[in-house]
Amino acid sequence: MTDIKNYISIFLFLFSVTLFSQDLVVRGVTVNPSDNINDGTIKLEVEGGIPPYTYKWSNQQTPQTANTSVGLVEGIPYTVTVTDAAGASVTKEFTVETQSIPEVFNGNMAPAVSALGSVLFWDPFEATGIYDPVVYADVKLVPTPGWSATVEDRFVLKQWLADEGAEVKKGQKIALVSSSDGSVDTVMALANGKLKYLVGEGKVIYNSDNKEHVIEQGAHYLAEIEYDTPEIIRHPNGDPVTKNIPFIVIWLVLGATFFTLRMGFINIRGFRHSISLAKGKYDDPDAPGQVTHFQALATAVSGTVGLGNIAGVAVAVSLGGAGATFWMIVCGLLGMSSKFVECTLGVKYRDILPDGRVFGGPMNYLRYGLEKRNMKGFGKVLAGVFAVLAVGASFGGGNMFQANQSFEQLAGQFSMLEGNGFWFGIVTAILVGVVIIGGIQSIAKVTGRVVPIMASIYILAALAVIIVNIENIGPAFTAIFEGAFSPSALKGGVIGVLVVGFQRAAFSNEAGVGSAAIAHSTAKTNNPPSEGFVALLEPFIDTVVVCTLTALVLIFTGMHEVEGMAGAQLTSDAFGSVISWFPYVLGIAVFLFAFSTMISWSYYGMRAWTYLFGKSTRSEMIYKILFLVFVVVGASVSLGAVLDFSDMMILAMSFPNIIGLYIMSGEVRNDLKEYWLKLKNNQLYTKKK
Repeated sequence: MTDIKNYISIFLFLFSVTLFSQDLVVRGVTVNPSDNINDGTIKLEVEGGIPPYTYKWSNQQTPQTANTSVGLVEGIPYTVTVTDAAGASVTKEFTVETQSIPEVFNGNMAPAVSALGSVLFWDPFEATGIYDPVVYADVKLVPTPGWSATVEDRFVLKQWLADEGAEVKKGQKIALVSSSDGSVDTVMALANGKLKYLVGEGKVIYNSDNKEHVIEQGAHYLAEIEYDTPEIIRHPNGDPVTKNIPFIVIWLVLGATFFTLRMGFINIRGFRHSISLAKGKYDDPDAPGQVTHFQALATAVSGTVGLGNIAGVAVAVSLGGAGATFWMIVCGLLGMSSKFVECTLGVKYRDILPDGRVFGGPMNYLRYGLEKRNMKGFGKVLAGVFAVLAVGASFGGGNMFQANQSFEQLAGQFSMLEGNGFWFGIVTAILVGVVIIGGIQSIAKVTGRVVPIMASIYILAALAVIIVNIENIGPAFTAIFEGAFSPSALKGGVIGVLVVGFQRAAFSNEAGVGSAAIAHSTAKTNNPPSEGFVALLEPFIDTVVVCTLTALVLIFTGMHEVEGMAGAQLTSDAFGSVISWFPYVLGIAVFLFAFSTMISWSYYGMRAWTYLFGKSTRSEMIYKILFLVFVVVGASVSLGAVLDFSDMMILAMSFPNIIGLYIMSGEVRNDLKEYWLKLKNNQLYTKKK
């Protein structure tokens, strides 16, 4: 009888609430607080319905409990669905109005970025149903209360409040944890499921003085709760987290693997000979071309060793964990073969004018190499597409992005620069202009001096951090190998970590993109494969050395566990954790990296420009002036989506390029055989000692 009364009471309560509740009404206010991009805000006011309300935003970073969404792109529509406790819902769309030119550019370019991204980052495995990109968790890891990657404390598991193997409920007390100041925290279960101890009672969970704890991924977890069925890991807005296998990464890595096999592991067999070439042993001063083997290598290396090696690696290691480092190295080694093929062709199909200027690179070998195979029309299309992409990429990723990010990094270290982006851009443009006005010989002379200096500064600084933390070498390499082959679901499993590592390496060394072939085509040589050998050192220096050192610095200092920090800042803090003034050295290294990348990409873009608009010196000068204007624009204004689009253009260059490389790989293989024979029979020019 009592039960019936209770049911009637509940029914009458729900009926009265439903009867008297008003319809759900949602109003929104959009706020654009400044002229800066990506700082728009939408704030909702909800009336009627039955509280509490949940909010499903199209912006993935906005939680379902939040009625305000921040950090939005101006000029782009966002949707939100508000649902009340009774299941009634209302969907609204809001757009934060633009109020500055950068916001207009950024808002208009965002759809273009999305469209190009949908091609480059399309997942063919998901599309064909072979692979489910949604990330599932089998367990919920329980962290130590009060822990952070930079905390200096000692946490001990004082007492377990629930038995191992017991079914626990979310919010249930499961343990007591004490810290070094004597305070005791109660740990709650974070999910429903079966409890598994990771630490025994009375044992130390995490000690910041224990280097193994600092480096080990997830050393601060004290328990895990096993779900009855695997749960989908979600973004704050409720969308599932996915770890896709982007088409562009497959394209670059498959190409690199194919060329490694096709050329008989030239990346390993030719390594020793490539060092001899770079050292100048076979430099013929009378050979056609404009620069030495070493200068061509320095120019190409300066174009790839940039902010991606500092900020990009930090992002990759924080996303994929220490294990991403292993796959980064593997991809770097494979990429050496792609560089060999494209730079051999760059020299073979170059065009040298009577005034000594060299015109080479993918535009030439795609057009004339395919013409030789009765594919003239197809070759012209591929060469044209490549040239357009290269010009766009040179203004953005090779210029504005470098100016913008180097200014931000230096302004963070030297406060007098804050708010002076325009003048920083002017000074940088003058420095770049002085170098590029003189053409490739001037660029090669500068990069030939700057690259060894900047690489030495960075490598010595990284080695100093590693040596100071040398006792961490065992735990660091354990973390790398375990993370590569048995990472947690949070990192996306082995596939997720592999993709992160491959993606960072492929984007950093640009093997298969074709840009480096433009610089290498200017080398003084009578034998095209000789420059291919020199070029294969590039991914080794960029990825296997510089990127790996950045990753090791982060892992040795434990900074790879830090979340929610920008990549360059993460690396800077890792260096600063050893010697306080190191971030200043890093700031200068970042500027040198950016400066050298700009002067190299100015040449890449100029050669693509002259392919499209003619080879006159007037055409070259128009491009150089435009390039210098964009240096100032890049340092003065944040153009988020514009830079993203240009960055994607660098990757898109690999589509026409690798198609051509596949078709001409047999030709390169035959040239390589001839070259080996000449080398064996001492028929190559050798410098007299």
